[in-house]
Amino acid sequence: MDFESAEQLSLQHSKPAGLLLQYGTAGFRTKAEYLDHVMYRMGLLAVLRSKQQKSTIGVMVTASHNPEEDNGVKLVDPMGEMLAPAWEEYATCLANAEENEMSSVLADIVKKESVDVNQNAFVAIGRDTRQSSEKLAHAVADGVTALGSQYQDYGLVTTPQLHYIIRCRNTEEQYGIATVEGYYKKLSKAFSDLIKQSSLQNASSGDSHRSVQVDGANGIGAVKLKEMERYLQTGLFIHIVNDGTYGKLNHLCGADYVKVQQKPPHGLEMKPMESCCSFDGDADRIVYFYNDSAGHFHLLDGDKIATLISTFLKELLLKVDLNLKMAVVQTAYANGSSTRYLEETMEVPVFCTKTGVKHLHHKAQEFDIGVYFEANGHGTVLFSKSAEETIRQLAKHETDAEKREAAKMFENVINLINQTVGDAISDMLIIEAILLLKNLTVQQWDAMYTDLPNRQLKVKVSDRRVIETTDAERRAVTPPGLQEKIDDIVKEYKLSRAFVRPSGTEDVVRVYAEADTQENADALAHAVSLGVYHLAGGVGEQSKPL
Repeated sequence: MDFESAEQLSLQHSKPAGLLLQYGTAGFRTKAEYLDHVMYRMGLLAVLRSKQQKSTIGVMVTASHNPEEDNGVKLVDPMGEMLAPAWEEYATCLANAEENEMSSVLADIVKKESVDVNQNAFVAIGRDTRQSSEKLAHAVADGVTALGSQYQDYGLVTTPQLHYIIRCRNTEEQYGIATVEGYYKKLSKAFSDLIKQSSLQNASSGDSHRSVQVDGANGIGAVKLKEMERYLQTGLFIHIVNDGTYGKLNHLCGADYVKVQQKPPHGLEMKPMESCCSFDGDADRIVYFYNDSAGHFHLLDGDKIATLISTFLKELLLKVDLNLKMAVVQTAYANGSSTRYLEETMEVPVFCTKTGVKHLHHKAQEFDIGVYFEANGHGTVLFSKSAEETIRQLAKHETDAEKREAAKMFENVINLINQTVGDAISDMLIIEAILLLKNLTVQQWDAMYTDLPNRQLKVKVSDRRVIETTDAERRAVTPPGLQEKIDDIVKEYKLSRAFVRPSGTEDVVRVYAEADTQENADALAHAVSLGVYHLAGGVGEQSKPL
């Protein structure tokens, strides 16, 4: 491979002096004007990964829920999963290399990963609606062609759609047809078939339709949901606001805004008891919300979504009488009430991982059915190959009519869920189908359990690395005495817990606390933050009571 030539071409995509970037769970993200060289180099890296894996690799140009002036890039591995950790390190090294170091960095990756340079490579490129995305996608394509390889530019797609396309291409379309239309058709048929089953179940109530207001965050999710509407011919009335016709991407809207601000997005007029949801900028997160009859805002985040879906799947498992191992995977940020409800009421095992969706996805792969959601609304359901085959066989050959009908429902659920990554459109459709099948309103769903009041704070420190954690980030190992201090404070409050963890990007320590009342959660969070300040090198003013 001609790395010297690729190095020369990189001069057309020069690296800003002194810029250092880190590839994390979200890939690279920063101001769009600093990313041209990164995109070119990720095109190069995608070619090497494609040759090594002998598979199509995806490159998605997006900054998700970040402001419109930002942009970013994520690489997608063969089964639609996130890039392998070792290759995240190569991405960081390649992005930060000086122009005259690129050949040696590329050669080093080839050597370490035993890449067959004569193997053909193919890269699929997608992008979101940011003004900068088209130009940056061209830079990715330049990187691919610089190494003599081929690509297909899929243009405007949601992040989950590109993940879907990658998996379809690499399974010879066993997972689905490798186009956006193939995605629409697969999900729409599964949703339509579930709605038909709902109509039969709820014939007596006469209610086989639902309506939902969707905040599209002025992003790609709104564009693609509009395209998909003509495929969704039954059962669901969708009204899209913040659809990109006016208003800035993610500005005062979107899943992250609604989750953090605990209030509805601008541009959405809510009627009492009306079901509403928000996507994020690249449509891989979703949260639900509504106003009650007194005008109070209620948020149904990733914990509520995981509980609804896993409860439904547990009921289906009982109906089909299959002994499959099912679990829910959460992070330390999951509300304690959701964990208790799942374990004690639904008798579904719950496991906790470090923050970051790649950790949840990896853990969920250990089960026949693994449901995972971060509280921010990013999540999906994974089915093992054997579980999927067993369910599909039951749907075809089961002689007991009731079991066969439940197995068909299960099969439609599998087809409706995007198992590659969290997908706002897919998740919305499965939620709406479950609510129809169970004849539930959004308020009844919300009432399954009541969230414990909680509070999150940040403490500025001189060096966040002083904090080390264990037990899925729920306990601090260093500095000495901090965890003991937290344990002592927690004992003073009912139904309480608290943990601290270092930020991945800035010198702050994040504090999470929950307790029986909001007043106690606030007091607990404040007391813990003071402990962090004094024991972990706090800087600036101490936090004041909330």
